[in-house]
Parts: sequence; structure tokens; C-alpha cells
Amino acid sequence: MFKRVMRVVSLAIVFWLAGLNAARADSCSATMTDIVFGNVSPIASSDSYASGTLTLSCTWGLLTGIPPQLLFPNASICVYLGAGSGGTQGQWRTMSGGTGRLPFNLYRDGSYTAAAVWGSPATPNSPTSLNTSISAGLLSLGTQTASFTIYGKIPGNSLSGVGTVGNADTEFSSDFSGEAIVNYSFWSLLSSPCTSGATTTVPFRVRATVVNNCVINASNLAFGASTVLTSAVRANAALSVQCTANNAYRISLDGGRNGSVAARRMRNAATGETVLYLIAGTPDGPAWGDGSGGTVMVTGTGTGVVQSVPLYGSVPKQTTPSPGDYKDTVTATIYF
Repeated sequence: MFKRVMRVVSLAIVFWLAGLNAARADSCSATMTDIVFGNVSPIASSDSYASGTLTLSCTWGLLTGIPPQLLFPNASICVYLGAGSGGTQGQWRTMSGGTGRLPFNLYRDGSYTAAAVWGSPATPNSPTSLNTSISAGLLSLGTQTASFTIYGKIPGNSLSGVGTVGNADTEFSSDFSGEAIVNYSFWSLLSSPCTSGATTTVPFRVRATVVNNCVINASNLAFGASTVLTSAVRANAALSVQCTANNAYRISLDGGRNGSVAARRMRNAATGETVLYLIAGTPDGPAWGDGSGGTVMVTGTGTGVVQSVPLYGSVPKQTTPSPGDYKDTVTATIYF
């Protein structure tokens, strides 16, 4: 008789399923160069321009398995820009540093139009953020970057009230630390708004140096016709001066071609004869010269706009020379 023996063996079946939706290491960051205008003359009527580079970088991490995000990796990015530390005046952001505010704005393209202002819906007059997307190639990982030129403009017709500190060139700036906000999100087949993901910041500054500057122009001082010099002959003219606001200046006049600062002379080129004349900054005031020989220099303070500085001329009573044209050339120099 046979006895059938059956043995039962338990077999453990183990199946390990890798987590295809493990936590990802994806992230985006941004860097921005400072925008530096260099030297800016507030008495110039021309616009000033500068540019910087915004660089966006997104990194896709390596995972076990092939989730859909790795087949079609994309990132939506929005960069919002606030007013900056200088605040705004009307349609312009401003830099601070000296007296007044230095107006400027930043643009997403070189059109410099209101529609191209780089901004944020929360910033008045600049509702346009910089929006973009970055894609990694099919099944590619690592870091992908995109760069954008940011354009800056300072309007020349809005600078007249901008002044320096004392008579020294002065740096103006606006700080965008905490003012440039980057929102981003990752997606694959269906796009995702940038605001549904993470946030980071991109600090940078906008800088310009306001220079101490002056320009000067003169009109002719004409005494007209006279027959005999038995009494004083008078005439008026003016210098036009435009200096950086709050900039103190001094103006000297030299002695001309035929005399000295205290005793200028007009000369008849045909006969060589001369006629004594005087120039002062006030009627019958001290002679206007270079500070030597009892003369004085005329002083003032710039306002950023053109100022008129009067010249008072007189030909004192003296022996009348031969008839003819008597002329002199005087050089005015402004110190600032």
C-alpha cells in the first residue's frame, strides 16, 4: 500500500512598484544685471539709454521611471516688477540720491512705448509683466535658460529740477530687491499658469550719476552811435546760464583784447585809437572781472533751466577820438 504524501510550500510573491510621482527637484531662478546709465547731465535735453540682461534658469530633476512631466517638460514663468525704492512720479519710476528725483523707466523691448513698460498690475502705469515659458527637450533633464534684454530710458525733458549734492557729481539709484517677483510652475501636456507654482525674487539696481554741469552763452553789448563823449553812454546785454539745480557758479570776464579787467578799451582798427569802457553786474556797480584789480565776479545758483545774467556797460566821459567803429572782444568763463 502506497501512502501519498503531499507537501505544501508557501511561496511569497513580492512586487515593488516604484513611485512614479515621487517628489520632484524642479525649480526656477532668475538673475538680473544692474542697469547703469553712467553720467547724465540734467541740463541736457536728450534722452539717456541703458540696458541690462535678465536670465531665467529652470532645472528638471532626475526621477526613477518616466512620468509624463519628463516626456514634455515645460515651465511657465512670469516676472513682475514693482516701482523700486525711488517710487513713481506719474508715468515714471524715479531714482533718488541728490535733490529732486531722477525719472526713468524699464521696458521689455526697445520700442520704449507705454505698452512695453516692464511692470505689474499692482504698479500704476505699468501693468505689463514679462511672461515666458521654458521647455526642456524630449526626455532631456538638467538646466535650461532663457535671456532677455531689459531696456532703460531717462527722459531728457524731465531733468531740469534734478540736482547734485553740493557741487559734486552724485549717484542716483533705485533698488529692486523684493520688487522683482518671479512666479513659476511646471507642467507637461496641459499648460499651467505661472501663479500656481512657487515664487522667488531677483534683486538688482538701476543707477545713474548726475553730473555737475553748466553752459554759458552771451549776446553782444552794443553802445550804438555817439558823436562826442561829453557824458556817459550806457548799454545793456545779458549772458544766458544753465546749470545743474543747486549748483553754485561764478562768472569771470577777462580784460578783453585792448585793456585790463579794470579798464577795458574798444579799439578802432583803422586808426589804433581806443575808447575806455566798463562792464558791471549791477548799474554803476564794481567792475566785473576776475577778482583782481578791485574787480568782482558775478555769482549765482543753478536752477536746471536757463537763467539770464545782466551785463551793464558804460562808456564814461572822456576825450572824443576820431570817428569810426570801436570794438573789443571779452571772454566770459563760468566756474562750477
